[in-house]
Amino acid sequence: MLDWSKCAAVERIAGKVGGAWLFKGTRVPVAALFENLEDGATVDNFLEWFPGVAREQVEAVLEHAEHSLAANWPAMKLPRHTKWAGRN
Repeated sequence: MLDWSKCAAVERIAGKVGGAWLFKGTRVPVAALFENLEDGATVDNFLEWFPGVAREQVEAVLEHAEHSLAANWPAMKLPRHTKWAGRN
């Protein structure tokens, strides 16, 4: 799970939209961005559908998610195997 408290583009207010993390100044849950992207929407689609959200907010959320995941994901190494090494 990501620590959204370190992302300036979002806020969580008790009693507002069930306490979900929201794009700051809106009632749009951060989860809505990821759900729409997973379903094939583009950032432009999302911004069109949720006009209260600024492009800068979306970019900040995506950047925060990327950095958080990169920092917490162990470095992956492929096994040394001829198939992966490009040898037949």
